Amino acid sequence: MGWFKKRRRKQIEFDEVFIDAFNLPLFNTKRMEGRVEAPLTSRNIYIIGVIFLLIVMLFCWYLFKLQVIEGSEMLKLSEINKLDNAIIFAKRGVIYDRHQKPLAWNETDYSGKHNFPVRAYADDTGLGQIIGYVNYPKRDANGFYFRTEYTGLTGVEAVYDDRLKGINGKQLVEIDALGAVISDYAINDSEPGKNITLSLDAELSKAIYDLLATTTLRVGFKSGVGVIMNVNTGEIIASASFPDYDPEIMSDGGDIETIDTLNNDERSPFLNKAIGGLYTPGSIIKPFIAYAALKEGVINPHKTIVSDGRLVVPNPHQPDEPSVFTDWRAHGEVDMRQAIAVSSNVYFYVIGGGFEDQVGLGIDKLSKYARRFGFGRPIGLAFQGEVAGTVPDQAWKKQVFDDAWRLGDTYITAIGQFGFQVTPLQVVRAYGALANGGKLLTPQFEKGVTGDYTDLELDEAKLDVIQSGLRLAVTDNLGTARRLNREDVEVAAKSGTAELGTNNRTVNTWIAGYWPYQEPRYSFALLMENGPYENTFGAVRIMNSVFDWLSENRPELLTQVAD
Repeated sequence: MGWFKKRRRKQIEFDEVFIDAFNLPLFNTKRMEGRVEAPLTSRNIYIIGVIFLLIVMLFCWYLFKLQVIEGSEMLKLSEINKLDNAIIFAKRGVIYDRHQKPLAWNETDYSGKHNFPVRAYADDTGLGQIIGYVNYPKRDANGFYFRTEYTGLTGVEAVYDDRLKGINGKQLVEIDALGAVISDYAINDSEPGKNITLSLDAELSKAIYDLLATTTLRVGFKSGVGVIMNVNTGEIIASASFPDYDPEIMSDGGDIETIDTLNNDERSPFLNKAIGGLYTPGSIIKPFIAYAALKEGVINPHKTIVSDGRLVVPNPHQPDEPSVFTDWRAHGEVDMRQAIAVSSNVYFYVIGGGFEDQVGLGIDKLSKYARRFGFGRPIGLAFQGEVAGTVPDQAWKKQVFDDAWRLGDTYITAIGQFGFQVTPLQVVRAYGALANGGKLLTPQFEKGVTGDYTDLELDEAKLDVIQSGLRLAVTDNLGTARRLNREDVEVAAKSGTAELGTNNRTVNTWIAGYWPYQEPRYSFALLMENGPYENTFGAVRIMNSVFDWLSENRPELLTQVAD
């Protein structure tokens, strides 16, 4: 206990002798001269010692707690923490065109943004809307994946998602205390997705796309779309919509500026116009009205109707103001084959609605046959965005306009105007049914798959009249599709021009048909949307350029021999 007793100092230190009042002013106090250091007292040392002792005791307590009390639990946690479960992402299946050209595949992300393979797409095909794009796996802020798979969002990527996506695997990774990987091994290997081979010819689709793009920019159309279908299987050989988009940009999602530009583009680059675009058909609907008139016995194919450029319908209420329905030119006397070839509006006004002693189909029968050929109802594809279109009738007009149906409505509907709206894919399959004898096929986008079909049970003799009229439209000097009269292939076709807007200053220009004429293999439909009324560079000229490309690059498609 002697340590805790205060001891008195009995000895005076040497340096204290000289510190007195006499010499104190001579010291430089700023340099600490003349000051005597006071030694630490034992009490202060003891206090500091106690504080350090308490700290050591606290550390010892925590060490005891971790090592003894919670030792077994901490051991388990340490064993768990050194092993981490990692996902082995399954490679998504590759999408090929019919000639095995890759259209969508997987690549390593060299940017380091993703630790899984990213989706790469062919950027020169014009097939963005058909191929579609995917959602990538996604991590939260802590680095944990809350979405562990690629998900097809649109197009082929969505339709065949279950076949393309594969099954992820699991990997155990051993790490040290600093997070460095010591070793890893797979518990379950991933299973890659299955590849898909499409029926599409990517080079042919690109050729159509380029023609649509250059014509749109040169002439002033809003957009365009072209489709070619095998009339025996339903396989879609080519499909292109202008404008297009790059699926890689959409899958990555990082280029917000470009995505915003695409979203705000009034030409609808995300719209697959072949499936989801609705357009007024105009005169390409006339062959189906002609068949209906023959089947219902409204007219025989040899009876002629005179077109002097207009049909004047008397107005019993106001005799001085008759209703006038114009033709695009005066055709004179035409029978059914000639009417199809020269696209006489007056002829189809009369067989559609009747005039004087000539009975017409009437709107009920007209709309019935239009729906029979697949218009006004969905095809039933798995692709998102498919629309049904519209075949005008009495119920439709009552619902839309709250008005009764009139004779003039039937006249305009008979030439593919008024409320008529169709998709290019509906057109190409309907012309396919005219070509193959009456099989209304479900279009297919996978190579080697034959689509289901509905047998329309068309009358062969009556169908022959329609087919010969379509061929005459190409071979006759006055035929509206005469530009397609080629030496390398016999084409049967029908052009169409649908007037748009209140002043009819813009038009949709169409060409639809099939080839070869004698033994049909392919049907086609091509549309240029919303262009100037005065232009002469329409769908027929573009389709002729498509045939030029086929003749040079795919001559086997123009022959009678199946590929």
